[in-house]
Amino acid sequence: MDLDAVRTFVAVADAGQFKEAAADLAITQQAVSKRVAALEKNLGVRLFTRTARGARLTIDGRAFLPHARDLLRAAERAAASVRPGRRALRVDVINPRIAPAHLLRDFHRAHPGAELDVVTLFDADTAIEAVRSGAIDASFRAVIRSPQQLPDGIETARVLDEPHELLTGPAHEFATARTVTPDRLAGHRIWIPGMVTGTEWAAYYTELAAAFGLTIDAVGPNFGTEALLDALADSPALATLVGEGTRLLWPAEYDLRRIPVHHPTPVYPHSLIWRADNPHPALTALRDHLGSTPRGPRDTETWTPAWAQRPRVTRPPGGATP
Repeated sequence: MDLDAVRTFVAVADAGQFKEAAADLAITQQAVSKRVAALEKNLGVRLFTRTARGARLTIDGRAFLPHARDLLRAAERAAASVRPGRRALRVDVINPRIAPAHLLRDFHRAHPGAELDVVTLFDADTAIEAVRSGAIDASFRAVIRSPQQLPDGIETARVLDEPHELLTGPAHEFATARTVTPDRLAGHRIWIPGMVTGTEWAAYYTELAAAFGLTIDAVGPNFGTEALLDALADSPALATLVGEGTRLLWPAEYDLRRIPVHHPTPVYPHSLIWRADNPHPALTALRDHLGSTPRGPRDTETWTPAWAQRPRVTRPPGGATP
Protein backbone atom coordinates (compact mmCIF):
# COMPACT_ATOMS: atom_id res chain seq x y z
CA MET A 1 0.00 0.00 0.00
CA ASP A 2 1.32 3.43 -0.96
CA LEU A 3 2.04 5.20 2.34
CA ASP A 4 2.09 8.61 0.62
CA ALA A 5 -1.46 7.96 -0.52
CA VAL A 6 -2.45 6.86 3.00
CA ARG A 7 -0.83 9.98 4.46
CA THR A 8 -2.73 12.11 1.95
CA PHE A 9 -6.02 10.40 2.82
CA VAL A 10 -5.47 11.16 6.53
CA ALA A 11 -4.58 14.77 5.74
CA VAL A 12 -7.82 15.24 3.75
CA ALA A 13 -9.84 13.55 6.49
CA ASP A 14 -8.33 15.89 9.10
CA ALA A 15 -8.61 19.06 7.00
CA GLY A 16 -12.01 18.28 5.48
CA GLN A 17 -10.89 19.82 2.19
CA PHE A 18 -8.54 18.77 -0.61
CA LYS A 19 -7.18 22.30 -0.91
CA GLU A 20 -6.18 22.59 2.76
CA ALA A 21 -4.69 19.09 2.71
CA ALA A 22 -2.58 20.09 -0.30
CA ALA A 23 -1.28 23.12 1.60
CA ASP A 24 -0.49 20.99 4.68
CA LEU A 25 1.41 18.47 2.55
CA ALA A 26 3.11 21.12 0.38
CA ILE A 27 1.85 19.49 -2.82
CA THR A 28 -0.71 20.53 -5.45
CA GLN A 29 -4.42 19.93 -5.07
CA GLN A 30 -4.26 17.86 -8.25
CA ALA A 31 -1.63 15.59 -6.63
CA VAL A 32 -3.91 15.16 -3.61
CA SER A 33 -6.81 14.14 -5.85
CA LYS A 34 -4.64 11.66 -7.78
CA ARG A 35 -3.31 10.03 -4.62
CA VAL A 36 -6.76 9.64 -3.08
CA ALA A 37 -8.14 8.29 -6.35
CA ALA A 38 -5.32 5.76 -6.57
CA LEU A 39 -5.95 4.64 -2.98
CA GLU A 40 -9.68 4.28 -3.62
CA LYS A 41 -8.91 2.20 -6.71
CA ASN A 42 -6.51 0.02 -4.72
CA LEU A 43 -9.09 -0.55 -1.97
CA GLY A 44 -12.05 -0.84 -4.32
CA VAL A 45 -14.21 1.60 -2.32
CA ARG A 46 -15.01 5.32 -2.19
CA LEU A 47 -13.39 7.02 0.78
CA PHE A 48 -14.81 10.53 0.37
CA THR A 49 -17.99 12.12 -0.83
CA ARG A 50 -17.15 15.42 -2.56
CA THR A 51 -19.51 18.25 -1.58
CA ALA A 52 -19.61 22.00 -2.11
CA ARG A 53 -18.27 22.41 1.44
CA GLY A 54 -15.39 20.01 1.00
CA ALA A 55 -14.73 16.29 1.40
CA ARG A 56 -16.79 14.11 3.73
CA LEU A 57 -15.75 10.61 4.75
CA THR A 58 -17.94 7.78 3.51
CA ILE A 59 -18.81 4.84 5.77
CA ASP A 60 -15.85 2.98 4.27
CA GLY A 61 -13.65 6.04 4.77
CA ARG A 62 -14.59 6.21 8.45
CA ALA A 63 -13.86 2.50 8.83
CA PHE A 64 -10.46 2.86 7.12
CA LEU A 65 -9.31 6.01 8.96
CA PRO A 66 -8.12 4.46 12.29
CA HIS A 67 -6.24 1.76 10.40
CA ALA A 68 -4.66 4.38 8.16
CA ARG A 69 -3.41 6.22 11.25
CA ASP A 70 -2.03 2.92 12.59
CA LEU A 71 -0.18 2.35 9.31
CA LEU A 72 1.47 5.77 9.52
CA ARG A 73 2.45 5.26 13.16
CA ALA A 74 3.91 1.83 12.30
CA ALA A 75 5.90 3.36 9.46
CA GLU A 76 7.31 6.01 11.79
CA ARG A 77 8.26 3.39 14.37
CA ALA A 78 9.95 1.30 11.68
CA ALA A 79 11.96 4.29 10.45
CA ALA A 80 12.87 5.32 14.00
CA SER A 81 14.14 1.82 14.77
CA VAL A 82 17.03 2.31 12.35
CA ARG A 83 17.44 6.07 12.39
CA PRO A 84 20.74 7.09 14.08
CA GLY A 85 20.00 8.89 17.29
CA ARG A 86 16.45 7.53 17.46
CA ARG A 87 16.90 3.78 17.74
CA ALA A 88 18.49 2.00 20.68
CA LEU A 89 22.21 1.24 20.56
CA ARG A 90 22.56 -2.54 20.12
CA VAL A 91 25.45 -3.89 22.19
CA ASP A 92 26.55 -7.49 22.74
CA VAL A 93 27.97 -8.85 25.99
CA ILE A 94 28.75 -12.52 26.62
CA ASN A 95 26.89 -12.66 29.92
CA PRO A 96 25.01 -10.04 31.97
CA ARG A 97 26.97 -11.11 35.08
CA ILE A 98 30.46 -10.30 33.79
CA ALA A 99 32.51 -7.11 33.92
CA PRO A 100 31.71 -5.67 30.44
CA ALA A 101 28.01 -5.69 31.34
CA HIS A 102 28.86 -3.56 34.38
CA LEU A 103 30.83 -1.17 32.14
CA LEU A 104 27.72 -0.85 30.02
CA ARG A 105 25.58 -0.18 33.09
CA ASP A 106 28.07 2.48 34.22
CA PHE A 107 27.74 4.10 30.80
CA HIS A 108 23.95 4.09 31.04
CA ARG A 109 24.06 5.69 34.48
CA ALA A 110 26.29 8.43 33.05
CA HIS A 111 24.05 8.77 29.96
CA PRO A 112 20.50 7.92 31.14
CA GLY A 113 19.01 9.28 27.93
CA ALA A 114 20.84 6.73 25.77
CA GLU A 115 18.59 3.81 24.88
CA LEU A 116 20.35 0.44 24.93
CA ASP A 117 19.37 -2.90 23.46
CA VAL A 118 21.65 -5.48 25.15
CA VAL A 119 22.06 -8.86 23.45
CA THR A 120 24.15 -11.94 24.22
CA LEU A 121 25.75 -13.64 21.24
CA PHE A 122 27.84 -16.79 21.51
CA ASP A 123 31.45 -16.18 20.54
CA ALA A 124 33.75 -13.52 19.10
CA ASP A 125 33.41 -14.71 15.50
CA THR A 126 29.62 -14.48 15.72
CA ALA A 127 29.87 -11.04 17.32
CA ILE A 128 32.34 -9.71 14.73
CA GLU A 129 30.10 -10.87 11.89
CA ALA A 130 27.08 -9.24 13.59
CA VAL A 131 28.99 -5.95 13.83
CA ARG A 132 30.12 -6.25 10.22
CA SER A 133 26.57 -6.90 8.96
CA GLY A 134 25.06 -4.13 11.08
CA ALA A 135 22.96 -6.53 13.19
CA ILE A 136 24.56 -4.96 16.28
CA ASP A 137 26.46 -1.72 16.84
CA ALA A 138 29.20 -2.96 19.16
CA SER A 139 30.42 -5.95 21.14
CA PHE A 140 32.60 -6.53 24.20
CA ARG A 141 34.94 -9.43 23.40
CA ALA A 142 38.44 -10.78 23.71
CA VAL A 143 39.76 -10.50 20.16
CA ILE A 144 41.95 -13.40 19.08
CA ARG A 145 42.34 -12.36 15.45
CA SER A 146 45.07 -10.00 14.34
CA PRO A 147 43.97 -6.64 12.90
CA GLN A 148 44.78 -7.94 9.42
CA GLN A 149 42.36 -10.86 9.94
CA LEU A 150 39.41 -8.66 10.89
CA PRO A 151 36.87 -7.64 8.21
CA ASP A 152 37.47 -4.30 6.53
CA GLY A 153 36.06 -1.40 8.49
CA ILE A 154 35.99 -3.24 11.83
CA GLU A 155 37.87 -1.53 14.63
CA THR A 156 38.75 -2.64 18.13
CA ALA A 157 40.10 -1.01 21.27
CA ARG A 158 41.10 -2.64 24.54
CA VAL A 159 38.81 -1.29 27.26
CA LEU A 160 39.41 -3.54 30.27
CA ASP A 161 42.07 -5.91 31.59
CA GLU A 162 40.11 -7.93 34.15
CA PRO A 163 42.05 -9.75 36.91
CA HIS A 164 41.10 -13.34 37.64
CA GLU A 165 40.31 -14.83 41.03
CA LEU A 166 40.16 -18.39 42.32
CA LEU A 167 36.73 -19.46 43.56
CA THR A 168 36.61 -22.37 46.02
CA GLY A 169 34.44 -24.00 48.64
CA PRO A 170 35.25 -23.69 52.37
CA ALA A 171 37.07 -27.05 52.55
CA HIS A 172 39.50 -26.34 49.70
CA GLU A 173 43.23 -26.14 50.47
CA PHE A 174 43.33 -22.45 49.42
CA ALA A 175 40.06 -21.44 51.06
CA THR A 176 41.81 -19.46 53.82
CA ALA A 177 44.57 -18.01 51.64
CA ARG A 178 44.64 -14.22 51.23
CA THR A 179 46.19 -14.58 47.76
CA VAL A 180 47.57 -17.37 45.63
CA THR A 181 50.15 -17.41 42.83
CA PRO A 182 49.44 -19.16 39.51
CA ASP A 183 52.26 -21.69 39.97
CA ARG A 184 50.74 -22.85 43.27
CA LEU A 185 47.60 -23.84 41.38
CA ALA A 186 49.52 -26.49 39.40
CA GLY A 187 48.24 -29.95 40.31
CA HIS A 188 44.86 -28.65 41.48
CA ARG A 189 41.80 -29.25 39.30
CA ILE A 190 40.22 -26.08 37.94
CA TRP A 191 36.82 -26.80 36.46
CA ILE A 192 35.30 -24.48 33.85
CA PRO A 193 32.37 -26.43 32.35
CA GLY A 194 31.48 -23.66 29.89
CA MET A 195 34.89 -23.75 28.18
CA VAL A 196 33.90 -24.48 24.57
CA THR A 197 36.64 -25.34 22.08
CA GLY A 198 37.10 -22.65 19.44
CA THR A 199 35.84 -19.76 21.57
CA GLU A 200 37.92 -16.83 22.71
CA TRP A 201 37.58 -17.77 26.39
CA ALA A 202 38.76 -21.34 25.64
CA ALA A 203 41.79 -19.85 23.87
CA TYR A 204 42.50 -17.72 26.94
CA TYR A 205 42.26 -20.57 29.47
CA THR A 206 44.19 -22.99 27.25
CA GLU A 207 47.13 -20.58 27.05
CA LEU A 208 46.89 -19.81 30.77
CA ALA A 209 47.05 -23.53 31.58
CA ALA A 210 50.05 -24.02 29.31
CA ALA A 211 51.89 -21.02 30.77
CA PHE A 212 51.69 -22.22 34.40
CA GLY A 213 51.18 -25.98 34.09
CA LEU A 214 47.58 -25.80 35.29
CA THR A 215 44.87 -28.43 34.98
CA ILE A 216 41.88 -26.58 33.54
CA ASP A 217 39.13 -28.76 32.13
CA ALA A 218 35.51 -28.71 31.04
CA VAL A 219 34.78 -32.37 31.79
CA GLY A 220 31.11 -33.13 32.36
CA PRO A 221 27.88 -31.42 31.33
CA ASN A 222 27.45 -27.68 31.75
CA PHE A 223 24.32 -27.24 33.88
CA GLY A 224 24.96 -23.53 34.41
CA THR A 225 26.48 -21.27 37.03
CA GLU A 226 24.23 -22.39 39.89
CA ALA A 227 25.23 -26.04 39.43
CA LEU A 228 28.91 -25.07 39.34
CA LEU A 229 28.62 -23.11 42.60
CA ASP A 230 26.80 -26.03 44.20
CA ALA A 231 29.61 -28.41 43.17
CA LEU A 232 32.30 -26.05 44.54
CA ALA A 233 30.55 -25.75 47.90
CA ASP A 234 30.66 -29.51 48.46
CA SER A 235 34.17 -30.20 47.13
CA PRO A 236 37.52 -30.01 48.99
CA ALA A 237 39.44 -30.33 45.71
CA LEU A 238 37.45 -28.49 43.05
CA ALA A 239 38.00 -24.81 42.16
CA THR A 240 37.23 -22.49 39.26
CA LEU A 241 38.45 -19.14 37.94
CA VAL A 242 36.23 -16.08 37.70
CA GLY A 243 36.79 -12.51 36.65
CA GLU A 244 37.16 -9.95 39.42
CA GLY A 245 34.16 -8.05 38.01
CA THR A 246 31.90 -11.10 37.68
CA ARG A 247 28.92 -10.77 40.02
CA LEU A 248 27.84 -14.08 41.53
CA LEU A 249 25.27 -14.83 44.20
CA TRP A 250 25.06 -18.02 46.25
CA PRO A 251 23.33 -19.20 49.44
CA ALA A 252 25.12 -18.17 52.63
CA GLU A 253 25.62 -21.79 53.67
CA TYR A 254 27.82 -22.38 50.61
CA ASP A 255 30.51 -20.15 52.20
CA LEU A 256 32.40 -19.84 48.92
CA ARG A 257 35.71 -17.93 48.84
CA ARG A 258 37.12 -15.60 46.20
CA ILE A 259 40.92 -15.54 46.36
CA PRO A 260 42.91 -13.03 44.29
CA VAL A 261 45.62 -14.48 42.05
CA HIS A 262 48.86 -12.46 42.05
CA HIS A 263 52.51 -12.59 40.94
CA PRO A 264 51.58 -12.47 38.16
CA THR A 265 47.92 -11.56 37.97
CA PRO A 266 46.18 -13.27 35.01
CA VAL A 267 44.04 -10.65 33.26
CA TYR A 268 41.37 -11.25 30.66
CA PRO A 269 41.62 -8.73 27.78
CA HIS A 270 38.18 -7.25 27.00
CA SER A 271 37.93 -5.13 23.85
CA LEU A 272 35.16 -3.10 22.27
CA ILE A 273 34.42 -3.95 18.62
CA TRP A 274 32.58 -1.57 16.27
CA ARG A 275 32.28 -0.50 12.64
CA ALA A 276 34.27 2.59 11.75
CA ASP A 277 31.44 3.99 9.62
CA ASN A 278 28.71 3.57 12.26
CA PRO A 279 27.27 7.08 12.87
CA HIS A 280 25.15 6.28 15.94
CA PRO A 281 25.79 9.13 18.44
CA ALA A 282 25.42 6.79 21.43
CA LEU A 283 28.27 4.65 20.05
CA THR A 284 30.54 7.70 20.02
CA ALA A 285 29.44 8.50 23.57
CA LEU A 286 30.13 4.90 24.66
CA ARG A 287 33.62 4.96 23.17
CA ASP A 288 34.34 8.30 24.82
CA HIS A 289 33.08 6.96 28.14
CA LEU A 290 35.21 3.83 27.96
CA GLY A 291 38.26 5.79 26.91
CA SER A 292 37.94 8.44 29.62
CA THR A 293 39.61 6.42 32.38
CA PRO A 294 42.07 3.51 32.23
CA ARG A 295 40.64 0.24 33.46
CA GLY A 296 43.01 -2.46 34.62
CA PRO A 297 44.47 -4.22 37.66
CA ARG A 298 46.34 -2.30 40.31
CA ASP A 299 49.23 -4.75 40.05
CA THR A 300 51.92 -4.02 37.49
CA GLU A 301 52.90 -7.70 37.30
CA THR A 302 50.26 -9.25 35.04
CA TRP A 303 49.90 -12.07 32.54
CA THR A 304 47.93 -12.00 29.30
CA PRO A 305 47.94 -14.43 26.35
CA ALA A 306 50.45 -13.82 23.58
CA TRP A 307 47.66 -12.90 21.16
CA ALA A 308 46.55 -10.11 23.53
CA GLN A 309 50.03 -8.59 23.71
CA ARG A 310 50.48 -7.82 20.03
CA PRO A 311 50.20 -4.14 19.01
CA ARG A 312 46.97 -3.09 17.38
CA VAL A 313 46.62 -0.49 14.64
CA THR A 314 43.32 1.06 15.63
CA ARG A 315 41.64 4.29 16.55
CA PRO A 316 41.40 4.84 20.31
CA PRO A 317 37.92 5.08 21.83
CA GLY A 318 36.49 8.52 21.14
CA GLY A 319 39.64 9.71 19.44
CA ALA A 320 40.99 10.33 15.99
CA THR A 321 43.20 7.92 14.08
CA PRO A 322 46.75 8.24 15.49
